[in-house]
Amino acid sequence: MSKSNFTRRGIMKTGAAAGAALTLPTYLRADGHAGFTNAPGDSEVVLGFNVPQSGPYADEGADELRAYELAVEHLNGGGDGGMLQTFSSKALDGTGILGREVKFVTGDTQTKSDAARASARSMIEKDGAVMITGGSSSGVAVAVQALCQEAGIIFMAGLTHSNDTTGKDRKANGFRHFFNSYMTGAALAPVLAAQYGTDRKAYHLTADYNWGYTTQEAIQSSTEALGWETVNTVLTPLTATDFSSYIAPVLNSGADVLILNHYGGNMINSLTNAVQFGLRDAMANGKQFEIVVPLYSELMARGAGPNIKGILGSQNWDWKLENELGAKYSGTNAFVQSFGTKYGFPPSQAAHTCYVQTLLYADAVTRAGSFAPCAVDEALSDFEFDGMGNGPTLYRGSDHQCFKDVLVVRGKENPENEFDLVEIVEVTPVEQVTYAPDHPQMGGAEASLGECNNGA
Repeated sequence: MSKSNFTRRGIMKTGAAAGAALTLPTYLRADGHAGFTNAPGDSEVVLGFNVPQSGPYADEGADELRAYELAVEHLNGGGDGGMLQTFSSKALDGTGILGREVKFVTGDTQTKSDAARASARSMIEKDGAVMITGGSSSGVAVAVQALCQEAGIIFMAGLTHSNDTTGKDRKANGFRHFFNSYMTGAALAPVLAAQYGTDRKAYHLTADYNWGYTTQEAIQSSTEALGWETVNTVLTPLTATDFSSYIAPVLNSGADVLILNHYGGNMINSLTNAVQFGLRDAMANGKQFEIVVPLYSELMARGAGPNIKGILGSQNWDWKLENELGAKYSGTNAFVQSFGTKYGFPPSQAAHTCYVQTLLYADAVTRAGSFAPCAVDEALSDFEFDGMGNGPTLYRGSDHQCFKDVLVVRGKENPENEFDLVEIVEVTPVEQVTYAPDHPQMGGAEASLGECNNGA
């Protein structure tokens, strides 16, 4: 992306790296609802895309930005329209959002909560963004979501998998399309038991922030319920690049399964270290030693190379879904074709969820006839939709979490090309991964969305 503040596509750069970026005013206006923060003028509307352009999740962030740019192109009537053609809602027509051309600003979260909040605040206060989206870290998502709630701005979460985002830290102005840790545990544990047996001893290495904590909790509780024993849990810094010192003790721990609650570059490095230490070929307790990565993507598989072979995990979506499992997952091929034509390779699950979130926001505004956050809240809450690549999906009103089928995947033993590294092992039906809004892993009865905030 250009380092200038404006490019030929009308992209604006914001945050500390932007230098003297153009400052758009923050102003209030009514459009049939009470006044609200950053109500757009008559000709254009600004969205804020806040992603990790540096740090351990930068690869995911780069793909998110590609998807956001594609979504804006389609909303403004460019390209082939992508999922606008398959989306069950027919409110969007390629004329922007409520007749306004879509512009956007971008920022670098650095995979750090403070940096992400500063970037988002700049987008809101200086650039006039009416919606913030993005991120590939749940710590970032929770922090930015709270800021948007305070500011009276809608937050359409990007890649965030921690239970907390729509659990104990849920907000009325925040919405998540991506699945969560609980859903991974509910989908993955039965497959692990079927593949590896119920008499297993697990050792967890866990990223030291809220996504790691909730993923470990979900996997640990769901596997222990099926007979597994947890022999140790160890936290690792998000900034770590060499996990050798954490892998070495596993060999003498009595464990026969290593569970890597790591994502992005952390997962690539820790899995590589685990294979280098011989865990893939080791025997323990009379069993073949196994390595599990609860959440991973095609991007991470590419980074891990041959080390991903045979590794079980879960995904929110996969670019082969419609071709392999049929029309129930319509929208997948339309998105893959658009993305592939523009960028030359298939999209990741991070790209998919960010693209979908942008269209869902635009659709909600259009159906509501207003950019006011409380109007968007009303339009999205308990909204049922289809044709976006995941099959029938519900945006549950009580916690603003999307509910849909979950994929259990495994690294292919003999991939045909560099983009086809993951095979779908099982599609777990939505009923198996659905939970009550007051589930203990989601903060219990005390967790609440609170009230929507229009900010004015």
